[in-house]
Amino acid sequence: MTPPLDRRLAVSLLLLRLSLALVFTAWALDKFVNPDHGAAVLQGFYGLGAVPREAIFALGAAQALLVLAFAAGLARTVTYGAVLAMHAVTTLVSWRAYLDLDNILFYAAFPMLAALIALFLLRDEDRLFSLGGRRGP
Repeated sequence: MTPPLDRRLAVSLLLLRLSLALVFTAWALDKFVNPDHGAAVLQGFYGLGAVPREAIFALGAAQALLVLAFAAGLARTVTYGAVLAMHAVTTLVSWRAYLDLDNILFYAAFPMLAALIALFLLRDEDRLFSLGGRRGP
């Protein structure tokens, strides 16, 4: 027998939230483990000049805190929106990478973006193991 739709939706949203958080956690940790890579990304994709290591660490810490709140389901409108905006900007500034068909890993940004949009639109329904509480009627 198929579980009720609300249960399947709850599990699906939880899996989306946690799997997306896993990717963003790796990106945040990369700024601590390999800050030169973080600086190269900011230079190559965002056009920023030399970025000090301390700024990379601060960015990694802020990103890690945001991802922790996102994974916990806290302040869903704010955290889900911030992660969505962060990834949307990253996806847009990476447009040149999509022209290089030898590096197709960049195309994974599009289903991630779609998943973040879906999670944001359904944020009031994402209550399973969420510390953000119940919202809406």
